[in-house]
Amino acid sequence: MDNRKTPKLDKRQAVDTSLRLLNEVGLDGLTLRAIARELNVQAPALYWHFKNKRELLDEMATEMSRRMFAQGRLPEDAGWQERLLAANRSLRAALLRYRDGAKVFSGSRFTGTEHAVHMEETLRALVDAGFTPGQAVRATTTAYFFTLGFVTEEQGVEPLPGERREGFDIEERAARLADFPLSAAAGADLFQDYEEGFEEGLRLVVAGIGARYGIS
Repeated sequence: MDNRKTPKLDKRQAVDTSLRLLNEVGLDGLTLRAIARELNVQAPALYWHFKNKRELLDEMATEMSRRMFAQGRLPEDAGWQERLLAANRSLRAALLRYRDGAKVFSGSRFTGTEHAVHMEETLRALVDAGFTPGQAVRATTTAYFFTLGFVTEEQGVEPLPGERREGFDIEERAARLADFPLSAAAGADLFQDYEEGFEEGLRLVVAGIGARYGIS
């Protein structure tokens, strides 16, 4: 008779393994069964910590945010524009560390409260600059949604930095759309130089927020 006990499964270990496996198989391939196999446990063992894959994704997104926030904080006197720019640059960098990182993050519910420290600082900076609390929320979420959407599209072309999906050859696309010269030329801006495109887009969003609310 085999009296060996099932190894105790640590929740943090399961999340760390899931994030590592995500880079190998992507979101579609990240199943509870695959994670259990990687951990050398039976799949039901995961259900002690996660009722379903959605709960696992929430924990993964929470851990991604923890790692992002661990990179450091801005000085207390940083202005609202600086905070929005820095926060969304950090968010993009964090998402790009994982295959399908933006899809994991999008719509997730953070299970901790660490993110609230940074959220409070950013909202406070905007309110102190003259935004109403509601305007501050709208401003921060607009920039956040831009970043999530941008990285989702970016990872659709380059799942990981330096890895490019087939079907996004700029010259082939331009030849195929030769009858639509502006659309053909747009490919050079749409499907490459993502760093430059993100930076320009983010600055447009931040400038638009300031213009909309009349706050510099």
